[in-house]
Amino acid sequence: MPLWGELLVAAVIFVGLVGIVVPILPGTLLIAGALLVWAIVVGGWAWSVFAAALLVLVVGEVIKYIVAGKSLRTDGIPNRTVVVGGIVGIVGFFVVPVIGLLLGFVVGAVAAELVRTQSLEFAWRGAVAALRAAAKTIGIELLFALVATSIWTGGAFVW
Repeated sequence: MPLWGELLVAAVIFVGLVGIVVPILPGTLLIAGALLVWAIVVGGWAWSVFAAALLVLVVGEVIKYIVAGKSLRTDGIPNRTVVVGGIVGIVGFFVVPVIGLLLGFVVGAVAAELVRTQSLEFAWRGAVAALRAAAKTIGIELLFALVATSIWTGGAFVW
């Protein structure tokens, strides 16, 4: 693959990494897609690099959901709180650019917990616990995506 092609793949991977931290784009899917296109174009040994990187991404996704679920169960927060927070966060993203996603998530999580617990103090604690779980999932997904990116970098530029 020519250098401009490698740089294009790197740019898509970078956008995917940003999409993990700022959940606007499906970051992991973008990274996996870029790696797949790269493997198709390069062929041969590139498929083993793709397989290793994809395995890392899949393991990261599984661990992400296990950790988030355990964190929420430990804090006694139902999945409904995260779902409501996520939906209101998506709406908030379009209403208040940049910070609307986080703001909407907090407002939605507090509202869901307020309905459930009937206490503003417990609702706030629940929203903070949901935010902690979301931060853990972002961190885990980013870590595994960076490992997969390193595998690709080694295969693409060192090979």
